[in-house]
Amino acid sequence: MITHSWGPATTLSAGTTLERHILERQRQIPGATGDFTGLFQQIALAAKIINSRVRQAGLAGILGLTGARNVQGEEVQKLDEFANNVLVRSVEAGGHLCVMASEEEEEPIRIPDHYPTGKYVLLFDPLDGSSNIDVDISIGTIFSIHRRQTLGRHGTLADCLQRGSSQVAAGYVIYGSSTVLVYSTGDGVHGFTLDPAVGEFFLSHENIRIPARGKSYSINEGNTHLWSPQLRRWIEHVKMPRAAVEGAKAETYSARYVGSLVADFHRTLLKGGVFAYPADKKSPDGKLRLLYEAAPMAFICEAAGGAASNGSKRILEIEPSRLHQRTPLYIGSREDIATAERFLREP
Repeated sequence: MITHSWGPATTLSAGTTLERHILERQRQIPGATGDFTGLFQQIALAAKIINSRVRQAGLAGILGLTGARNVQGEEVQKLDEFANNVLVRSVEAGGHLCVMASEEEEEPIRIPDHYPTGKYVLLFDPLDGSSNIDVDISIGTIFSIHRRQTLGRHGTLADCLQRGSSQVAAGYVIYGSSTVLVYSTGDGVHGFTLDPAVGEFFLSHENIRIPARGKSYSINEGNTHLWSPQLRRWIEHVKMPRAAVEGAKAETYSARYVGSLVADFHRTLLKGGVFAYPADKKSPDGKLRLLYEAAPMAFICEAAGGAASNGSKRILEIEPSRLHQRTPLYIGSREDIATAERFLREP
């Protein structure tokens, strides 16, 4: 038996389902209404549906582009559109949300008038890494949950534009060699692997903790010519044997870069190290979206003992001003992020 990190009274086995895990958490919170549990069940259902379609994408005729472009100016993949629609349809009728926002849609998504509304806000990237879909590289879904801030039946843009530190939960699903859902409510990070034979997520990664320092770095070095001198010096430092720079046993960092945030972050979370998507001459504000990508991953990383920064400021402290605001992102092992920030501060 595994003793659950929420308290000694709760014991969970490796066969624990995601639903039971959430219910056990609900029972530990005085006055819990079950709304969060209901919302999470709907998100998990959406993940199962998306996973089913991802697994048969080449056979189901939904590989390739739709011919449209999203609000980011990016070409929309057929699976992007499918995943977005599945998430919206899965959660809109439950009565748990007052508003949603998607990386694929320009404006907040209103809950239809014929459905009840609730106290939560859902932000999501329906299919991160979509440029990798056609070449069968791991992709994923990222989600972020806030409590509503405004009054009235429907939520507003203000409910979406909240700091990452106000998240009540965040998570992602990675569709890889297995399908894994990782989530946190801020007091631990837990992973669940989908058993396709029974259609349930089962506890597989209890209380994930990221190492204080890792052995790999993940960054697109094809953009080196666009980087600042400080960023180049940091990467050169990372490549040096540790014995030469820290007096430790001779060891170097390995380069690991997939090009799918969910895949790169999942490896970093489990193994340690650092993932970076920095600002550069081409993208001075960074490329990753604050609300749909950086903030939820930062919330998870910090709950696992790691850190996330834009290079000078904690990601979770950034006050968003736009729905599709971008940011640089440095995320991973706490000591690795501290080293990166030190180099980036240099003149």
